[in-house]
Amino acid sequence: MTDERIVAAEGAADVVARLKHRMIEEALPLWSSVGWDPGAGGFVDRLHADGSADAAAPRRVFVQARQIWCFAKAAQMGWYPEGRAVALRGLEHLLACAKAPDGRPGFVHRLTPEGAVLDGRRDAYDHAFILFALATVYALDQDAQVRAEIDALLAFLDGHLRSPHGGVHESLPVSLPRRQNPHMHLFEAMIACFEATHDLSFQNRAGEFFALFLANLYDKQKHILTEYFEEDWSKIEPVSVEPGHQAEWVWLLKGFERITGCPTGQRRAELLETALRYRDEATGCLVDEGDDTGNIRRGSRRLWPQTEIAKAWIAQAESGEAGAAEEARAALMRLERHYLSHPVKGAWYDHFDRDGTSLSDTIPASSFYHVLCAVTEAEQVLS
Repeated sequence: MTDERIVAAEGAADVVARLKHRMIEEALPLWSSVGWDPGAGGFVDRLHADGSADAAAPRRVFVQARQIWCFAKAAQMGWYPEGRAVALRGLEHLLACAKAPDGRPGFVHRLTPEGAVLDGRRDAYDHAFILFALATVYALDQDAQVRAEIDALLAFLDGHLRSPHGGVHESLPVSLPRRQNPHMHLFEAMIACFEATHDLSFQNRAGEFFALFLANLYDKQKHILTEYFEEDWSKIEPVSVEPGHQAEWVWLLKGFERITGCPTGQRRAELLETALRYRDEATGCLVDEGDDTGNIRRGSRRLWPQTEIAKAWIAQAESGEAGAAEEARAALMRLERHYLSHPVKGAWYDHFDRDGTSLSDTIPASSFYHVLCAVTEAEQVLS
């Protein structure tokens, strides 16, 4: 083995420990201090490129929920004992400002930095992440009030967002196109709710989304997950394929298999093979979008698909697939090299064009969930 390959192999072996250290020593302290608004409360939506808070940016409610999840998860892992208090503080702010401030059920879509309603829409994607955050906070203490919030959110989904065609409406007011994305994250949230509560009803709810995946979201002939649909689940042409979502479903299907025993190996293998068609030649990173014949439609590359391909390989490693652990570490190294090498400690580059030029002049908080999830999964499976 050449010296270069020895160094690369050693780097891959250590990548999980390096990323864990980066989360504990850099990212969690940054986003709990600069990333928190001490005046109005709540998490800031993004930082400026120099690492200072963009205090004027509107607050997306799903970002509040994602940050709550990050700190609750870090506390659960024993990585950041302060995480529990940060998560609870974030949840208190979310419930006070975003839950039914206009007297109507459900959570609003966006807030001003001061906590007033900026967009009162009820968005399914937001509610998926609120449920996901609540499940992870509940797992810390089994707090009855948090469980009551979970049940209230489920009642809102059942009573207001359910579509007669299956799944949930995109939002209230009802809008088109329908997307697979909110359903994917509701699937994720139901798995998390089962793991937190061991309530079998969440297995059943997760099963509904698995059935929807098989019946409407996944093309079994072409082995692709489709993104956009009409109200009756007919596909909107031309079909959009996001390789990051193909990879994300690999990991989620493994989670579903873990809580139900339902085998998902065939679909996971197909989705992973599809995701790997859409890679940037220079870096090996997943690109943002392709078409249904394997062509790249958008050669730019966000951060989040790189975390999802790592998680897909981690899921396959958990299943004992040969070579999957090595592929997972290689994906984590690409994430580290291209996206996490930001001059601000604990920050990241979020988006590059096909030539490697950064397309984002801010540091979005929304990416923390993706990065932390990949690193915690790596720690649990690869270490």
